[in-house]
Amino acid sequence: MRKLKNSELDRLSVDEFKSTEKTPLIIVLDNIRSLNNIGSVFRTSDAFLVEKIYLCGITATPPHKDIHKTALGSTDTVDWEYAEHTMAVIDKLKADKVIVASVEQAEQATMLNDFQPQANQKYALVFGNEVKGVAQQVVSASDVILEIPQFGTKHSLNISVSCGVVVWDIFAKMSAEH
Repeated sequence: MRKLKNSELDRLSVDEFKSTEKTPLIIVLDNIRSLNNIGSVFRTSDAFLVEKIYLCGITATPPHKDIHKTALGSTDTVDWEYAEHTMAVIDKLKADKVIVASVEQAEQATMLNDFQPQANQKYALVFGNEVKGVAQQVVSASDVILEIPQFGTKHSLNISVSCGVVVWDIFAKMSAEH
């Protein structure tokens, strides 16, 4: 076996990415403090053709060198928008018939492995602050709460890791429908 060269990976150009059909996923970052986490979310979003990212509250926006360090140019491909208030974004998405799914540990949460996305439905995945998680008001307004099953001694994953796990899982389930 031989590792592939970057030139062999057949990646989309920025223009091709912009015009290609996106996965019906939107990411909402609720007060993320780490610029490296923000950049990693952009990179994951690029990898799985996420439609858009909302950067809310204290979440920093591109251009910023610390976002760029982990985003590796994906801030140029993935559509994004800043909103001061996360709830304003949630209200808009719900009015647009998008199912809002907060990724959080909460009562009556659905374990990610048990979650099956509905066909032809757009989802917004909300990821919360590194210390406080998703704001309770946002959790309360969500249509579903998704929890990543964990079996070790720690009770949480880094937000960029959580995003990668959840986006991949839902992307794979949606792709299997086609």
